Amino acid sequence: MPTTTPLSIQALTADAFEPYGWMLGKPFPTDSAVPSFASPSSDFWREHLFDAGLSGNPEVLWVRYRDREAEVLRLEAHWLTEQAVVPLTGPVVQIVATSTPDGQPNLDSLAAFEVPVGEGICMRPGCWHATRALQNEVTCLMLTRRSTTLDLAIHLLTGAPAGESAIRQIPPHQLVGARGLKPAPMLQRDAEVR
Repeated sequence: MPTTTPLSIQALTADAFEPYGWMLGKPFPTDSAVPSFASPSSDFWREHLFDAGLSGNPEVLWVRYRDREAEVLRLEAHWLTEQAVVPLTGPVVQIVATSTPDGQPNLDSLAAFEVPVGEGICMRPGCWHATRALQNEVTCLMLTRRSTTLDLAIHLLTGAPAGESAIRQIPPHQLVGARGLKPAPMLQRDAEVR
């Protein structure tokens, strides 16, 4: 039976998330080169210029996450587009890894971030990832590429090969440091024995 490696969940910061993409929801910019406006009634500013890739059409998805398993056994990546996730109804944990030169998950870079409501993340193309809900169901807004969504949906529904995405099994990792996740069955049995 494979050994489970602990993976600590960390707070989301722009610097910590930079190898995987961009944190969304940072404070109002002080850089005057960023298009922005502030008034007593509302503020707005450019947070990120989303890149859906060459000839890609961006698409907004409504996603409901219900996976609360603390064990991480697989990751997915999208090759052509960035992908943004913004939690609306509760926090999520975003598990991420960079790619190796041959396009596999770089497990030395594996990290997990708690993403609260009011913030979000935008992953680079080729960023391996998985998402966990910290309550029974969390609704998120996702910004992605239309053709990637279609390609992945066909793959998941029919088993046809995916061209714009990949899903890979990884050695087991156990998320630690957040309430609301369900422990892996073996770890749960071990805790009951103690």
